[in-house]
Amino acid sequence: MPKTESVEINLKIPLFGGVKWTWTPNDAEREAAWELYVELVTRISVVELKGGEGILREALGSLYSVFSTTRGILRSHGPEVAKPRKKKEHSLGELAIIILNYQLRPLLAEWHPRLMEYESKRSDDTSAKEHEDKWECNDELRERLDETRRILIAYSDCLARIANVEPLYEERAE
Repeated sequence: MPKTESVEINLKIPLFGGVKWTWTPNDAEREAAWELYVELVTRISVVELKGGEGILREALGSLYSVFSTTRGILRSHGPEVAKPRKKKEHSLGELAIIILNYQLRPLLAEWHPRLMEYESKRSDDTSAKEHEDKWECNDELRERLDETRRILIAYSDCLARIANVEPLYEERAE
């Protein structure tokens, strides 16, 4: 992979604040960033889930799987993705953990049990989709998923820059 001189990261993450860093990624970070990027842009994480589309449970499940995928990628690339090389410098590992712990974890910790409780009330003659569509919190969860999606799009753009590739996914206006 071609070397990236330096990358500027500027993300606003609820519950954490702003992440504004500049650092020069190493080879392990560039490779891990590419793998994380591919995982994010091929999931519901960056695709708008419009009203009436999809199933909320599937969207939450896809976001939940980002945890194990990220852990696996960070593990496979070793400590090189987490070591700052200069004083007060940051790393890809640190950025990935911030996204997991301050963006995805709060969303899933709140909405997974709420949706599970509602799902437990579904009758056998009602489909999961029909049941979800009747949930009074359906629109609220979709709004929260959309807020998270916007942050994950910005994160995926950062990953593309770290990997030194042109973004393969672009949010399209309708």
